Amino acid sequence: MAHSLKEVKGEISALKEQIQQRYVELHLEDVEAELGDIQKKMEDPTLFSDDSKVDYVRDLQTRIALLEKKVEAWNALKSEIADALEYAEIAEMENAENLVPELAGRCTKAREEFDKLDLESLLNGPDDAANAFLNIHPGAGGTESQDWADMLFRAYSRYAEKMGFAVEIVDYQEGEEAGVKNVTLYIRGPNAFGYLKAENGIHRLVRISPFDSNKRRHTSFAAVHVSPEISDDVEVEVLEKDLRVDVYRASGAGGQHVNKTESAVRMTHLPSGIVVSCQTQRSQIQNRLTCMKMLKAQLYERARAEKEAEIEARSGERKDISWGNQIRSYVFHPYNMVKDLRTGHETAQVQNVMDGEFGPFIDAYLRQQKKN
Repeated sequence: MAHSLKEVKGEISALKEQIQQRYVELHLEDVEAELGDIQKKMEDPTLFSDDSKVDYVRDLQTRIALLEKKVEAWNALKSEIADALEYAEIAEMENAENLVPELAGRCTKAREEFDKLDLESLLNGPDDAANAFLNIHPGAGGTESQDWADMLFRAYSRYAEKMGFAVEIVDYQEGEEAGVKNVTLYIRGPNAFGYLKAENGIHRLVRISPFDSNKRRHTSFAAVHVSPEISDDVEVEVLEKDLRVDVYRASGAGGQHVNKTESAVRMTHLPSGIVVSCQTQRSQIQNRLTCMKMLKAQLYERARAEKEAEIEARSGERKDISWGNQIRSYVFHPYNMVKDLRTGHETAQVQNVMDGEFGPFIDAYLRQQKKN
């Protein structure tokens, strides 16, 4: 933290240069130029009097909204850091050292906003802006792994809430003694899939088991799979003959109604082996519709991953970590450490991670993807 006006002014000036450099790298000047051109087109009064141009006008309005969203936050940040620098220069001329804490605070706030916008700029994949389905399934190990899956379920629920995302439990199947056999969350919010895609893979836990009377150390695994909610505009063909649909009486989370009728639905896609289930809606029809949405999302994500793998194979490239491999270790004993095996990012603050602090791991993953 800066302790003098000269230091804080230097920090603000350096941050201003960083912001401007990133603005140029993201070609936001070109975005602003395109926005200006479209806004000029919208000034033509004949556009609104010609019924044949209704769709054209709608497309222009949609494009304007998209471009404005891209540049407005960056321009607001540029304006804030320019004002802060001007304020620091005036304070320095007047030798007003008492303003150091205020200026340092403005600089810290601006850097936090810069880091946020910089990270969001990495979410430029075709599905990154979509909502997400997050499924957690325990590995072999019975109660140990089922309890680990339940711990991850709570951690991701907290992460989503901290991000301001809406969280809905789509499926929750309790374990025999503790934990869960399977749980699926529907997470809604800006860039939900873009952030959570970093969590795809196997998560490993090492701890002294609370279920072992001899207090031995156990290793447990759970698989996390994240898929984007696909738009209705995207065609994913699912044939009825390829489906096996089972209905059953729901259990677990869902209220009193779920146990009274066979409203829960389990849908198996025979060609791929993908199984999805939903039991939280009141009617079988609603659960079936949700299952179909999840199934299409997983088929779409699988096709995308296979296409990426084919491109890498043709180019002779290989990823160090492939889909389904262990991505992160959570060690509770004999020391505290959470380490991501893809990026090398680690922390000793295990409890913070289990309280939903996945942000630094996701940040490291997205920045590594950018470099790759």
